[in-house]
Amino acid sequence: MEIVILAVVIAVVALGAISGLVVSSRKKKQLPPAPPSSPSVTAPPAEPHVGEEAETPGAEPRRTVEEVELPVPEAPAAEAPAEASVAPAEPEAPAAPAVEVPEPTAGRLVRLRTRLSRSQNSLGKGLLTLLSREHLDEDTWEEIEDTLLTADVGVAPTQELVERLRERVKVLGTRTPEELRALLREELLALIGTDADRSVHTEPGVGVNGEEKPGVVMVVGVNGTGKTTTTGKLARVLVADGKSVVLGAADTFRAAAADQLQTWGERVGARTVRGPEGGDPASIAFDAVKEGIAENADVVLVDTAGRLHTKTGLMDELGKVKRVVEKHGSVDEVLLVLDATTGQNGLVQARVFAEVVNITGIVLTKLDGTAKGGIVVAVQRELGVPVKLVGLGEGADDLAPFEPEAFVDALIGD
Repeated sequence: MEIVILAVVIAVVALGAISGLVVSSRKKKQLPPAPPSSPSVTAPPAEPHVGEEAETPGAEPRRTVEEVELPVPEAPAAEAPAEASVAPAEPEAPAAPAVEVPEPTAGRLVRLRTRLSRSQNSLGKGLLTLLSREHLDEDTWEEIEDTLLTADVGVAPTQELVERLRERVKVLGTRTPEELRALLREELLALIGTDADRSVHTEPGVGVNGEEKPGVVMVVGVNGTGKTTTTGKLARVLVADGKSVVLGAADTFRAAAADQLQTWGERVGARTVRGPEGGDPASIAFDAVKEGIAENADVVLVDTAGRLHTKTGLMDELGKVKRVVEKHGSVDEVLLVLDATTGQNGLVQARVFAEVVNITGIVLTKLDGTAKGGIVVAVQRELGVPVKLVGLGEGADDLAPFEPEAFVDALIGD
């Protein structure tokens, strides 16, 4: 019995094994054939390693980072970007301004006569209109006085002129316009004066040590009158007359004064001696004259301060500047710059300056912008010195030597 059971078990096991073999054989027939041991030419590439890129079929083989030859940057081309720090072959410093040749000063006031007459006609034409009245009664003479006073002729000169006109009109009797114009011209010239020496003295002289020194001109006046500009324009006048000039920027109070003066000098080839802002004006003036002697210049122009930031008074400082400059030799001219539009206030300034420095001449600026041409008469009477130069505009060559005849002709017109 046991033998029969054992035989059955063996038979079952054998049957199961045979069934498994059959199933396994069927599965093997359904699977695709195994790949060959070595890839053929058409086989896909292997997975890329770190640092490599996958290749695409038909493309050239890629190189690793180590194998790639990086392009060497070429040298910068001639056209470098604006931001480039490469310095140009030549420095980009601004070119020195071309030296200008100012127009001759002879007859300059005559050339500027039209500009002067436009602003002065109220004086000359007003007087001619009043004098042309058929009956010159007291009211008319009072109007003539008012016209002269309004033009800043001054009280004493006005009274003198009116008295002389009264006498001459009475003697003349019948008055034609031509006769009145000639009469008024004659009297105004007598009032202004035609005999005064109106030249700016800039002749070289002898220094304290016997050496030849240039002519020295000090320019004084309060700030705002056009003092520094006048100094620059005067340099142009002198250069136009064939003189070599050195400028001394002794106005150390106003920050822009030295720069402004240097600009004027560069335009005509005149050197400017300057010092630090707030420096000692007398020291700078001394150095300017010293430089003028060394360069054998014809003229030294010294622009002085119109006010100071120290406790020292302005007038004391101006006196010091003059004394220090005179260690080289005499100062040939002290020109006082006055604004013609300030009228009687200008006379007050003139008196103060005259007490400290020996004023030798007057420069009237802004004379083209005012009908107060009578200030020429008043300031000459006040100081006893002549008007030597007049400023007739903002142009570089609008500073003219004062010529009484041309001035009066501009006042009364043709």
